[in-house]
Amino acid sequence: MRRLALALFAILAAPISSVSAQGFLVPRCPEIRCRPGTNCRPCGVQGGVARVRSDVRVELASGVLRYEVSETFVNNGGALGEADYIFPLPRNAAFRDLRLMINGELVSGETMGADRARAIYEEIVRSQRDPALVEWFDHGLLRARIFPIAPGERKQVVVRFDVVAERQGDALRIDYFRGTEPSGRDPRPMPARGNGDDGEARSQRTVSTFRLRYPSNAPLGRAYSPTHSLHESREGSWRMFESSGAGGAITVLIPRTGGSRPAVSLLTHATRRDDQYVMISLSPGESRAVPASRDVAFVLDVSGSMRGEKMRQAVRAGEALLRTLRPSDYFRIIPFSTEAESFRGRSVQATQANVAAAARYLRDLTAEGSTNIEAALELALDNEPRGIPIVLFLTDGLPTVGERSHGRLAQIAADRRGRARVFTFGLGADVNVALLEELAIEGRGTAQFVRPSESIERVVSLVAQRLGTPVLTDVRLEASGARLRQVYPRLPADVFAGQDLVILARYEGEGRGSIELTGTSAQGQVRIPVSANFPARERGNAFVARLWAIRRIGYLTAERRRSGASSEVDDEIRELGQRFGIPTELSSYLVLEPGMERFRDGTARLSEVVVTGVSSATSGRRERDLAAAAPKSPPPPARIAAPATTGAQAFEAARQSAAQRNASSLEAAAEDRADVRNAAGRTFALRSGVWTDVATAAREARAIRVQPFSELYFTLMREIPQLGEIFSLGERVVAHGRRVSIELHADGAARMTGPEIEAIVRDW
Repeated sequence: MRRLALALFAILAAPISSVSAQGFLVPRCPEIRCRPGTNCRPCGVQGGVARVRSDVRVELASGVLRYEVSETFVNNGGALGEADYIFPLPRNAAFRDLRLMINGELVSGETMGADRARAIYEEIVRSQRDPALVEWFDHGLLRARIFPIAPGERKQVVVRFDVVAERQGDALRIDYFRGTEPSGRDPRPMPARGNGDDGEARSQRTVSTFRLRYPSNAPLGRAYSPTHSLHESREGSWRMFESSGAGGAITVLIPRTGGSRPAVSLLTHATRRDDQYVMISLSPGESRAVPASRDVAFVLDVSGSMRGEKMRQAVRAGEALLRTLRPSDYFRIIPFSTEAESFRGRSVQATQANVAAAARYLRDLTAEGSTNIEAALELALDNEPRGIPIVLFLTDGLPTVGERSHGRLAQIAADRRGRARVFTFGLGADVNVALLEELAIEGRGTAQFVRPSESIERVVSLVAQRLGTPVLTDVRLEASGARLRQVYPRLPADVFAGQDLVILARYEGEGRGSIELTGTSAQGQVRIPVSANFPARERGNAFVARLWAIRRIGYLTAERRRSGASSEVDDEIRELGQRFGIPTELSSYLVLEPGMERFRDGTARLSEVVVTGVSSATSGRRERDLAAAAPKSPPPPARIAAPATTGAQAFEAARQSAAQRNASSLEAAAEDRADVRNAAGRTFALRSGVWTDVATAAREARAIRVQPFSELYFTLMREIPQLGEIFSLGERVVAHGRRVSIELHADGAARMTGPEIEAIVRDW
């Protein structure tokens, strides 16, 4: 095959953080001889070839995953395009079949293993100076020629291959890696140039989709992804799960529910002894879901402020709740304003007649009077439940009569709550967000904060539908072989049909052990023992640590609103937010203007702070020259008074932290930012053109500079595999290890001796 050309096509120029696809094009170009003094353009620069679609279809049958990757390229330029199609093969794949089609015709391609493929990748990276490709160094390679693409022509490339599904505990695991698009060094969209189509090709985004299907009658539960949100549908005899999220690698777990107990899978991530995380997912299996009886109370604010559309939505939400009831359930309707009352007093059985009467009762309610939350809580929680007690509490305001103190109202709820699960709904910025959060967290429920422009009916209905069929209640967790701490959600918890219980925790210890989940079903006590391995090192599954941090922040910020700010809690929120790139109330990324100096002990001299993001953040730092030594007597840390928090700010902050507490996938809690990226379990912020590790360098860390694409650059990636993902961010990167910080810089070292490299690996 011809020598690879000197430049990659600029297939896409959307923000790096949003661009992802697997195959890519490397242009083929004739040798160009230039006369002295002429301006020769490198091959491919004038081309208008762009990817417009990348669709991944996966079918699971009899333990085999059948992949079909379909990618469409279009030539929007004015010249012929000829290229090699490069497709990185899945890591450790056990292939049964591998086929390549171009425009419907089966073509031959060259397939090579990871060792030979790495040399090809290095050649491309060296000649193209394209760091995005270093993400693929541990993958095999399929390469085929795409014949000339005429101006305006489209070419579709389809890669089909079969892989044996990997087992992960009681689940089947699917991983598909979608790396950063090559030639994407500039994180900003490239504007169109002139009147031609070339700029249009450069500025458009790829449409990327992922779809999984398997037979409906297979002994498999609902697919769950810790990385992406999946949308379920049915197509004939197939269950379909689809994600249109564009972000990087996707992991999916499919519980195998044909056994005698619920399916449990366990994933770990550990970078060092004090940084170990575990994710335990439990799927009850829909085929064996025997629902327990519920005793549901719908508590709705009918004070004067609910008048109009809010009241109509609340009534429709109550009607939707009534439709989820089964004859074995019991229920109450509790409207409150200046006082609280209840439909037919105590709980009544959900007979057809009672449900119809309750619907008429709801429609006859009128909004008037004040807001007596104390009376509503006392009546809702003063009940002898005839099933699993569930309270849905909706209000749009602060208490104006009765007890008004947040602390005393919370104590009333704590004294009377018993076994009740409490789910709260706050409408608008006037609600007591701290009280609603505390009621939900202590009541093993969720808090939902609804903007006035949103539908109350929809939010309440979704929660009511999720609570439709409780199949395992009071779930608790014990572990042997390792100690679990900072476990989220707080246990005991409940599992409902069609949902997984996803538990995230940190662990201490290493080696073989076990976990045991216990709970109660309609048939009685359930005990689920599972063998487990708690490794000292596990570089994969970085999403586990990030998901844990998202939930931890959600709980910490709620505690901060309940008990008030403290330096310990505030510092942890900031540290987690900066380390994992998570938006918080205290740690948006700050841009520090020239004159702001950061020292190795974390202190800073303030010049001017410009806040970016939705935050009242008070600290943030920009890396300066890594080679500069810290001053002997640094000035004290800068202190900036935070602005007063308004009701609207508190509402939005509570809404964000509620989503974080309930996040089961990274996509659900993601903030789409072009200046923040995650790589190898670390967070990097784009500061003055440098992708900078937001973690603070260790005081004793030494700094080295490495020249991009040099011999040392590739050697370090071979010796420290996680640097491949980090170096893929670009040509200017700063990353911190345990005792060494590495900076990619044009003036960096190109070579080092063997002992010097060994020292870097040891200190990393």
